[in-house]
Amino acid sequence: MNMDQLKRQAAARALEEVRDGMQLGLGTGSTAKHFVELLGERVAAGLKVIGVPTSEATRADAERCGVPLTTLDEIDHLDMTVDGADEIDPEFNLIKGGGGALLREKIVAAASDRMIVIADDTKWVPTLGRFPLPIEVIPFGLGATRRAIEKAFAACGVSGQMAVRKAKDGHAFVTDGGHWIVDAQLGRIVDPPHLANALSAIPGVVEHGLFIGLASSAVLAGGEGIRVIERRQPKGDQK
Repeated sequence: MNMDQLKRQAAARALEEVRDGMQLGLGTGSTAKHFVELLGERVAAGLKVIGVPTSEATRADAERCGVPLTTLDEIDHLDMTVDGADEIDPEFNLIKGGGGALLREKIVAAASDRMIVIADDTKWVPTLGRFPLPIEVIPFGLGATRRAIEKAFAACGVSGQMAVRKAKDGHAFVTDGGHWIVDAQLGRIVDPPHLANALSAIPGVVEHGLFIGLASSAVLAGGEGIRVIERRQPKGDQK
């Protein structure tokens, strides 16, 4: 079974948690795309749900698949968000944002009663940091912001190279919110909550790809089948 088939298996398992009448956060990325497609099939068969997309790409996928959409301005909460992750550790800390949608993904996840992470089992890691940490930044004053990020890294016991993410045309990648992304190659993040707090305190940082206390369960697909892992602690306060 190839990686794409594993992702679709994880998406199908998460779909089993969806109930009629739910308000859903719809994630971004290759695994979440499978979930939206499978959800569209259920909607066509009569399931009544409404979704909030976490990116313009997901919005387009949902519209193509016939999934009704709304916004967080029109509803006050989401029953559940289903999204992928670039890395998940045993404490359910995540790195997300490889696709560039981390700001909207975090807003939607924080507005949800429950967040299910769907992924292939290679995303389950003992320690975060092998995948580059995305940091969404304001272009203005980028030099000052990068220096502040370096100080935050040092205070949190991590270090690594940073680079502004490039689009296919060679210019800076621009997020749906009009910001840039700096990717940090840290290797190993010893204390993700500490680093998350330090980055959040920097004025030029809009958001970062450390999702702390948001995920409640993970559906992991691998060669031996599906594993569903529940987070031991209740959803934390930190977003």
